[in-house]
Amino acid sequence: MTNSSVLDSLRGGLVVSCQALPGEPLFVDHGGVMPLLATAAAQAGAVAIRSNSTRDVREIKAAVRLPVIGLIKKQYPPFEPFITATMAEVDALVAAGADIVALDLTHRDRVDGLSPAEFIAQIRAEHKGLVLMADIATLDEGLAAAEAGVDFVGTTLSGYTPQSTGSPAPNFGLVEQLASRTDVPIIAEGRIRTPEQARQMIDLGAFCVVVGGAITRPLEIAAEFVDALA
Repeated sequence: MTNSSVLDSLRGGLVVSCQALPGEPLFVDHGGVMPLLATAAAQAGAVAIRSNSTRDVREIKAAVRLPVIGLIKKQYPPFEPFITATMAEVDALVAAGADIVALDLTHRDRVDGLSPAEFIAQIRAEHKGLVLMADIATLDEGLAAAEAGVDFVGTTLSGYTPQSTGSPAPNFGLVEQLASRTDVPIIAEGRIRTPEQARQMIDLGAFCVVVGGAITRPLEIAAEFVDALA
């Protein structure tokens, strides 16, 4: 797919995040689980898949004919950003076939010592034409990422950083503000739990919506029901 067709294919649609965290039943070393979730999402009409690790990107690309937003979560203590935080992760995702690469572009100190804008410039120099999604937490971060030249700005990290502590879940206001202040497409992501919330994000100006835990995290979903009944 060309860059323009990748972007257009996401418009107004649902992106399903197919990921599992260590300690969850679906987090397995041998792989094979996330492509099944991605296949179910594709059959339901999802327009793209968001996935963590080169293994899962490759397996999902082989299973479904949808664009894949790839990322790599890797800790670099004591630095906080860990979603595709260095060029090594970008290079690996490109080699794995990711159609879009998601990056942590919050304003926290980075392991590579670069500013978000410098990181984007480095990527553009080495991977011309690569579609980039900025994962941000605040309005200022989103506007800065848009100015730096990303293709999408996602509200992925709202509520997960010190700068965004106490943000509403989901953060409708952040999506609406970003959509009104930049022409860069805004991807609504983060703590979206219902179809009604997803629809509201589109109505507020989101280009598309990413939902993960409410669809692909059975442990988390079941725990919500158990807690409600307790």
